[in-house]
Amino acid sequence: MCAQSNTTAPVKAAFFDIDGTLTSFNTHSVPDSTVTALGDLKAKGVKIFICTGRAPSQLHAAQRMIPVDFDGYITLNGQYCYDVSGFKDELTLDKEDIGLFIDYLKNHPTLVSSFAEVDYTYFNQDNKTLRDAWSVLGKSAPDVQVDTVQRALEHPTYQMSPFIHIEQEQEIVSKLPHTKGVRWHRAFTDLIPAEGGKSRGIRCFIDHLGLEAKETIAFGDGGNDADMLAFAGIGVAMGGATPNAKASADYITTEVDDDGILNALRHFHVL
Repeated sequence: MCAQSNTTAPVKAAFFDIDGTLTSFNTHSVPDSTVTALGDLKAKGVKIFICTGRAPSQLHAAQRMIPVDFDGYITLNGQYCYDVSGFKDELTLDKEDIGLFIDYLKNHPTLVSSFAEVDYTYFNQDNKTLRDAWSVLGKSAPDVQVDTVQRALEHPTYQMSPFIHIEQEQEIVSKLPHTKGVRWHRAFTDLIPAEGGKSRGIRCFIDHLGLEAKETIAFGDGGNDADMLAFAGIGVAMGGATPNAKASADYITTEVDDDGILNALRHFHVL
C-alpha cells in the first residue's frame, strides 16, 4: 500500500525496528543517512524509540552501530518496554504454555529454541541450524548461551523462539492457548503472549507520554512488524520488507541501503 504525503498530524514519536530496518542484512551496518536522520529527529523534538524482537540483553551489538540516544525501548516484540527515566511495562508468557512447549522440545530433540528473559537469553542447544541463521545477522548478532530449559519455568520469560518452518509453527501454536507466533526471519518464529506485539509496546509509550497514535510513525520490515505498522499513524515498510509487513503499511520506502528511512521521513515532511 502506498499513502500520500500526510502533513495534517505532526509526528511526535518515531519507532524503529532494528534488523532489516535500522541495520542492513547486506552490510550488517547502519547507513550514514539513517544515523543522520535519527539525530535530526531528536533535534526537531521528535522522540525516537527502538522497537525490536530482541531482548534488552541482546541490544548491545546493535547499539554500538547506532551512536544516538533513544528515548525508550520496546523489546521482546512489545513485551518489555522501558526508558531511562524508570518507566517500565511488561508482559510475560503463560507458565502453562511454557511447560507445554518444553514438552514439545523433549519430543523433538533436534529442535533448537531460544528463551528470553530481560537480562539473559539462552538456547536449549547449539547446532548448525542456529549458526547458519545467526550468520545472517553478522556483527549485530548477539552471543549464544546454552542453558537448561527448565529455567523458563522458574524465571520470568517473555519470548521463546524455535527454529521451525511455518507449518510446524502452526502446529506448535495450536497447542499453546495463550501464545501466538510472529515471524521476521524464515528460519525461526518468536512465540509471545497472545495479547502481545509491537503495537502493544507503542500503545504503552504513547499512553505514558500522553500522545495519540496519529502522532506516530513506525518503520519495519518483518512479519513481527505488521501490527505496529498498521497501528501507527504512519506505517512505513522498508523496500525489502516481507509481504505481510508491506500489506500492513501506509507507505513502502526504498531499501535500507538506499536511504529508506531518510527518504520516507522526507516524503512525509517529518524532516
